[in-house]
Amino acid sequence: MDKKEKINLFNTLGRELQVFTPISDNQIGMYTCGPTVYGRAHIGNLRAYTFADVARRIFEYAGYNVKQVMNITDVGHLTSNADEGEDKLQKAARETHQTAWEISKKWTTQFLKDVEELNIQPVHVICKATDHIPEQINLIKRLEKKGYTYLTSDGVYFDTSKFPTYGDLAKLDIKGLQAGKRIEMGEKKSKTDFALWKFSKPEENRDMEWDSPWGRGFPGWHIECSAMSMKYLGETFDVHTGGIDHIPIHHTNEIAQSEAATGKKFVNYWLHSEFLVMNDKEKMSKSLGNIINLDTLKSNGISPLAYRYLCLNTHYRKPLSYGSEILNSAKTTYSNLIKKVIKLKKENPKIISLNKLSDPSKEYLNNFKKVVFNDLNTPQALGIMWDLIKENSINSSEKYSLLLDFDKVFGLKLSEISSNNQSNIDIPKNILELFNQRNHFRLNKDWAKSDELREQLKKEGYQILDTKDGAKLEKI
Repeated sequence: MDKKEKINLFNTLGRELQVFTPISDNQIGMYTCGPTVYGRAHIGNLRAYTFADVARRIFEYAGYNVKQVMNITDVGHLTSNADEGEDKLQKAARETHQTAWEISKKWTTQFLKDVEELNIQPVHVICKATDHIPEQINLIKRLEKKGYTYLTSDGVYFDTSKFPTYGDLAKLDIKGLQAGKRIEMGEKKSKTDFALWKFSKPEENRDMEWDSPWGRGFPGWHIECSAMSMKYLGETFDVHTGGIDHIPIHHTNEIAQSEAATGKKFVNYWLHSEFLVMNDKEKMSKSLGNIINLDTLKSNGISPLAYRYLCLNTHYRKPLSYGSEILNSAKTTYSNLIKKVIKLKKENPKIISLNKLSDPSKEYLNNFKKVVFNDLNTPQALGIMWDLIKENSINSSEKYSLLLDFDKVFGLKLSEISSNNQSNIDIPKNILELFNQRNHFRLNKDWAKSDELREQLKKEGYQILDTKDGAKLEKI
């Protein structure tokens, strides 16, 4: 059996650094809370998926095999976390005069394109809530049989008073919650009780609804993650990732319903990434109307991999600051990294085995491992990478070999960098705006304006190449 590296992880359950001990020596089971596909994921959402990808890469770098599962929430996520309001998919469908199925397909496809641009590895199992209705119904049946559920006029609810450790993950003050500000309780017995199954209302005209033993309707948001994670990873698995916003309700509810049903511990290690925050320290969210997606970044000359670099440069448990100055700094640094790799490749370095490294190179490798295996500290790992690049006593072959090894964690595609990569890194914002306008006119078959902008770009020193993969811009 191959030796595995020791990893320390900050487990949200307990709020402490713990030595990672997997259930199996052969494979880590890892579940990542996926998107609710009622709209496009913004870059704050994408930070959480970038983090999950880096965590998986570090597990693999340590010598483990990983089975990563991610859900697609395409039903049941209501506009209120208190099990009130409209289904987010149904609301988007009504507002755009499409079906919920069409909305789901559109934004799932876009999400997969976005994560690919960020070089986030495809998960091993991607599972939609709507494809797993029987599994969710069966899990609710198990809870019902054990006495954890009750019926109201609008659905089936989980009785949190019957689960003594409810709130341990979030360190919730349950009594304080009950005594706190008034919320709409409806027929719930307790403020923390949550819906397992919701009944369809006649006036809703839902696109997504199913028959169940309790009535026609749809699953609550939380039940899907328990049903699908346990189907693919077992009733107890190693790692569950998500954003910190999932801690107080979604992940707390997952634990309660899963452990109530099985009588076993649900997840051993909970890893949560912090928010992306704007200059005014406000988090980015669709509800606040301050969202920015990858296309917005690209139109401002920021490549997806430059944004990935920005994510790597802040520890996952710290808020990721966002602003034009911070973005441009990440763009410049990532551009400099590409220049350094291009310069290094011009020296024709050879890939050498890491067990044949010189002592100075081994020290860099050991220091890199030390920080990434200590709670996934990518900012310090980037610092070691830059020190290596500046190191004059290490030859180009060892330096390049180490950079490629480090990139197994970073995922910045350093092995794919060539002199062509640099051409699109430093394109000014005004040039990109002209390029995007030209593409818009071409798409709408306004050939005159399209040609006019092509000539304008030519005068600015840039040419457009129309290829089968789309238009490309490069410096003349």
